[in-house]
Amino acid sequence: MMKKRVVFVLAILLSISVLSAEDGSHLWLRVENYQKARIETSVQSPVVDVAKKELQSHWNGATVSLVIKKNKGNKDGYVIKGNQSSGILIQAATEQGLLYGAYHLLRLQETGQSDGDIFVEETPKYDIRILNHWDNLNRTVERGYAGYSLWRWDELPAVVSPRYEAYARANASIGINGSVLNNVNASPDILKGEYLEKVKVLADIFRPYGIKVYLSINFSSPKILGKLADSDPLNPEVKKWWEGKVKEIYKQIPDFGGFLVKANSEGQPGPQDYGRTHADGANMLADVLKPYKGIVMWRAFVYNPNGDDRAKLAYEEFQPLDGQFRDNVIVQVKNGPVDFQPREPFNPLFGAMRKTAVMPELQITQEYLGFSNHLVYLATQWKEFFESDTYCMGKGSTVAKATDGSIFKHKLSAIAGVANIGEDVNWCGHHFAQANWYAFGRLAWNHELPADGIADEWIRQTFSKEKEFVEPMKEMMLSSWETTVNYMMPLGLHHIFAEGHHYGPQPWYDRAPRKDWTCTYYHQADVSGIGFDRTETGSNAVSQYFSPLKETFNNVETCPENLLLWFHHVAWNHQMKSGRIFWDELCYQYDMGVQEVREYQKIWDRMEPFVDKERFKHVQSRLKIQSRDAVWWKDACLLYFQTFSGLPIPYDIERPVHELDDLMKVRLNLKHHN
Repeated sequence: MMKKRVVFVLAILLSISVLSAEDGSHLWLRVENYQKARIETSVQSPVVDVAKKELQSHWNGATVSLVIKKNKGNKDGYVIKGNQSSGILIQAATEQGLLYGAYHLLRLQETGQSDGDIFVEETPKYDIRILNHWDNLNRTVERGYAGYSLWRWDELPAVVSPRYEAYARANASIGINGSVLNNVNASPDILKGEYLEKVKVLADIFRPYGIKVYLSINFSSPKILGKLADSDPLNPEVKKWWEGKVKEIYKQIPDFGGFLVKANSEGQPGPQDYGRTHADGANMLADVLKPYKGIVMWRAFVYNPNGDDRAKLAYEEFQPLDGQFRDNVIVQVKNGPVDFQPREPFNPLFGAMRKTAVMPELQITQEYLGFSNHLVYLATQWKEFFESDTYCMGKGSTVAKATDGSIFKHKLSAIAGVANIGEDVNWCGHHFAQANWYAFGRLAWNHELPADGIADEWIRQTFSKEKEFVEPMKEMMLSSWETTVNYMMPLGLHHIFAEGHHYGPQPWYDRAPRKDWTCTYYHQADVSGIGFDRTETGSNAVSQYFSPLKETFNNVETCPENLLLWFHHVAWNHQMKSGRIFWDELCYQYDMGVQEVREYQKIWDRMEPFVDKERFKHVQSRLKIQSRDAVWWKDACLLYFQTFSGLPIPYDIERPVHELDDLMKVRLNLKHHN
């Protein structure tokens, strides 16, 4: 027995020694160079040249034929058929379709699915699949946790980083076809001629990869840059200024995608400053862009300090405008009604705007989920969102179907993800955060893909194809979002983050310029219970959902327990489905989150034989931080809420290791977490 153990240990040490160091810069594109395939095509274009180059370099098979065959929809889908030895046909209606088909074929190869006969037929669910970069012109990134912005504005247009093309290649490989380069809290300077020259360089690099560039704009640009008296969308001079600016943009970038607009939100200027509506502002820009086939993505993330419930405000402002927007306007709506919380119900605007194109906005960067310190695989969160039933047209009217053109036929269908990409060598600050960039692209292409299948693909391409590695890693990833919800804000708790940042807990925070910037506003804990009452007798946010969902949410007995405190103020002794009282259930949920992260540490440590030393140490270090943070969250929340419940923390779970008074003095230095 001892001899076998020694041999096993030696085998592990040997496997560790031969794994070459990796820094994560290659993402999921670690495919080998074979340089053996023969690529046949009569199509000549920069996009097809990229497809040919990828296949020639990396396909480990015989001939691949690339053929354009127009179809009625003319979408970017493709058909792949044939086999590795006798040859493969990739057929598509567009050049971009051939490129996506090429990447899909290589994905099959790298995940061990290219043996035997291949037949694949794919069509994207959303026409526009876009990353939103919250990057500022000074290269800081709002809610970015992977270093400075990729875009070196001070060096452009003269100096071009090789990472620009690497970025485009990574996006094309997962079907992303658009990029908003700058922050929604936009500087007007992005529209200056000197910056448009820089944007042109990026657009030229992205174009062969099928990616269009878009810009976030400041609504007051005509007043600030054009020195006009105002930026009123109904002022003819304002429209004329925009016409001139748009003409200038398209002269340099003929395939420019259009504008993303954050207006009358969090202090940003907008049409309401002049007594106009969101539709007035969006339509003015849409009319200017229409001759160039450009679009307007108008964000519905709006809230004001005077509402009785922040969760209701986007619906109240936008639903009455349904049908008033031009057909090249699409309203961009965050997945939940508050703000990218660890768990939220879906935003009731999905399904409620039948005459207006609506696009989901998901957040890839983990603003409220531990930044780049915590391992949180978000495909499971997004699948819950996509599959949520709005009942807008009866049972089965999911959020996905209400936005992808299945139910409501609009000129546009689109989806956006707030990017988690920065200048860090591994792109995302955490090696496992790359999985969320990857998963967003795959789900934007096909929201019906299973979260476990996407995780399997990513693990095999990014780390190892060994079953002993793939299976435990997949299990860990698939449970990680629920784990994080458990140790942060279980059972419908939301927005109890510390003042000034969205990292650690501060449920006691009750002093801010606005009540909806405090934590006590959201949890409303008192001696009788905890939670935000959004029932018919509370803020009545439930009324914004269709039947039977609003009745389900309205009843404390039928409301899903994972959203209980979102919709109800729940008594501490309320009986839960587990048989426990609510207070005990809350304690067990927090403790479960802590124990699960500790289990992740054990699992990862056992994976050392399968991972190069550099990436192994990085993830190991991050899991230590995550484990400490989970205890911080558990102790801060339970000790604080216990001051209201007056009940003991169940004795069979781990005791708090902090004192509440000490936790209330914590002031986090975010430099350690960015």
